[in-house]
Amino acid sequence: MRLDRFICKSTNYTRVEAKELIDSGRVTVNHVTDIHEAYQVHENNEITLDGMSLSLRPSRYIMLHKPAGFLSSNADGRYPSLFNLLDIADVDNLHLAGRLDRDTTGLVLITDDGRWTFNLISPDKNCEKRYRVGLRNDITSEAITALESGLKINGFTHMTKPAKVEVVHSKEVLLTITEGKYHQVKRMFQALNNKVVKLHRESIGKIELNIPEGEWRYLAESEVAL
Repeated sequence: MRLDRFICKSTNYTRVEAKELIDSGRVTVNHVTDIHEAYQVHENNEITLDGMSLSLRPSRYIMLHKPAGFLSSNADGRYPSLFNLLDIADVDNLHLAGRLDRDTTGLVLITDDGRWTFNLISPDKNCEKRYRVGLRNDITSEAITALESGLKINGFTHMTKPAKVEVVHSKEVLLTITEGKYHQVKRMFQALNNKVVKLHRESIGKIELNIPEGEWRYLAESEVAL
C-alpha cells in the first residue's frame, strides 16, 4: 500500500494533507524519514506520525443497488456519481470493485480494500458475475452454444471464457461470466448479431443483490470472505 493511502486509512487526513505530512518529515517508516508519498508500506512496518504509531482502520465493504443514470465514478460528470447515494464519511477513500455502465443497473461493490478488489475482478480468480440480460431478438440455440463455448469479440486477442446461460424466456437470459472486459456482455451479444436492451447485475461470487434500487448496506463477514 502507498504510504499516503496508509495515512488516509489510519487518520482523517486527506491524500493532499498526507503528502504534506510526509514531505515535512513528520512521518517515519521503520524510523526512516527519507520517504515519499508513493513509498510502499506493509502490515509489519512501524509507521509513526509525530512519534505516534499508526494502525489501519478496519476496511469497509459495501453493497449498492445501482439505478440507471448514475456513473461508476468517484466524481460527477454529465451524469451523477453513484457515490452520491452513500451517506457515509470518507467516501473519497473508497473505490469500486467492478464498474457498471451508466444505463446498467444492479449490484455494485464498494470498498477500500485493494487486495479484496483484486480477488474479485482478476480473471485468474474466476469470480462469477451473473447478469439478467434483456435482448432485442430471440436467443437461439446456436448463440447459447457459442456463449457456453467461448467466442471472439472484436478488439480482443483471446476468446471469451465459457459462460453459463439460463434462458428465462426467448428475449431474456441469465448470463454468468468470470471476466469483466470493457462492455463485455453487450459485445458478446453484438458478436452474435443481437443487441442488449436491458442489463442488470444480480450477483458477484456468492454475494447476491438483495436490497431495493438506490439503497446500500455493509456486507456481512460471511459475504466478505471469498
